[in-house]
Amino acid sequence: MGTGYGYGKVILFNEHFVVYGIPAIASAIDKKTIAEVKKCNGKDAKDIIHDEREETPGYKKEKAEQQRESIKRIKNAMGIDECIEIWLHGSLRAASGVGASAASCAAIARAISDEFGMHFSNEEINNFAYEGEKAYHGNPSGIDNTCATFGGLVWYEKGKKMERIVLKKPVEIVMGDTGKVANTKKAVEGVRERREAYKDKYDGIFNEARHLVNEAKEQLIKMDLKKVGELMNKNHELLQAIEVSSPELDFLVNIALKNGAYGAKLTGGGLGGYMVALTPGVELQEKVAKAIEKEGFYALRTKIGI
Repeated sequence: MGTGYGYGKVILFNEHFVVYGIPAIASAIDKKTIAEVKKCNGKDAKDIIHDEREETPGYKKEKAEQQRESIKRIKNAMGIDECIEIWLHGSLRAASGVGASAASCAAIARAISDEFGMHFSNEEINNFAYEGEKAYHGNPSGIDNTCATFGGLVWYEKGKKMERIVLKKPVEIVMGDTGKVANTKKAVEGVRERREAYKDKYDGIFNEARHLVNEAKEQLIKMDLKKVGELMNKNHELLQAIEVSSPELDFLVNIALKNGAYGAKLTGGGLGGYMVALTPGVELQEKVAKAIEKEGFYALRTKIGI
């Protein structure tokens, strides 16, 4: 039986903007999806999937069709025509906004490579995971699968080589789950339509996002986390302006800030899914996480720069 893994992720700056070539900053988190794969008998048999991941209620059911298409894409890209049986589990919750689909794609690609003795490199695994992500996101930026495959904190520009950002030490964050399963394809398409309809307005917002992310990179390297938090708040305002936030996301952002988070914003496709709060130190992380949980939401305690 072949095994593989993929990291969860958090986008710290510029989801959506990254689709249009503007840089983004993202980090793997210390939660993984694990895949186990074994060959089935017969080329015509259907793939069998045992998805044992903890989930946001309804996530796995809503994504089931996309999951099957994703596996088909990964197998085609890898040149596999035999049926396979897959088990998915691990510490990463199946939910919108934490790179769950990309983590599963990377994990499945690695497990297939292991089971069939293919010995693909990380770069090749990343490419296969990107193919799988197309089933979930249509035109993915590539940032999720890059984090899922390689780990670490990355500066990412679509179509260009990623760049590592090295922090002096890992930093605690809290990710709050709205409980809403997000439709990333719908969110991306909505931004595209509004950008075409309101070109001047959106050009201004996109230019601001480009300047902001360059400053964020500098401040992360300096470890000026107060400034990083301020820039996260501003990035959330830009994402609100392109209409990808939601009342639940804004509520959780406000809860985090009221309880001392340095900064907070939506993360991922938006319209549901997760938000992220910058909470350096275990004490602050716990305070913000408990405030989110007190309101009835799931809080994930994790770190960036691992």
